[in-house]
Amino acid sequence: MSLELLAQWSQIVGAIVFVVVMVWLWNKYLAPGVKSYQAAKNAELAEAEARRERLRADVADARGEVERAESEAKEIRTRAERMATREREAAIAAAHAEAERIVRNADGELARARLAARDRLRVELIEKALRKARSEASGRVDAATNERLVQRTVADLAEKKL
Repeated sequence: MSLELLAQWSQIVGAIVFVVVMVWLWNKYLAPGVKSYQAAKNAELAEAEARRERLRADVADARGEVERAESEAKEIRTRAERMATREREAAIAAAHAEAERIVRNADGELARARLAARDRLRVELIEKALRKARSEASGRVDAATNERLVQRTVADLAEKKL
């Protein structure tokens, strides 16, 4: 065997020993670190995916809540519109009833005012007629005619003709 061959085999054995030592070091120290790093990253990724799924579920729940809230708001608006319509109709009906009552009262007041005006006019006419009759009667009516007129008026009053 020659020295060259020995050097060559020495190189080969050294390379094999180097590879074996490197594999042993890899398996002993580096592989567990890489595995734990990989496991940590996988766990982190799994947690992120789980969080994403929880957020998706929360978003779906929130959308459901929003839809329910919109539905309730629509229902409340509809109910409020119905109530406003009923109250408006009730207010209009009350206003019409009040207006009719006021018109009836005004009609009654008008009738009473007409009666009062007619009575005042009658009294005024009677007073004017009496003044005129007194001024003219003293010259036209003598005592006998006056007695006859008084008797007839008393008789008419007694029979309720006047």
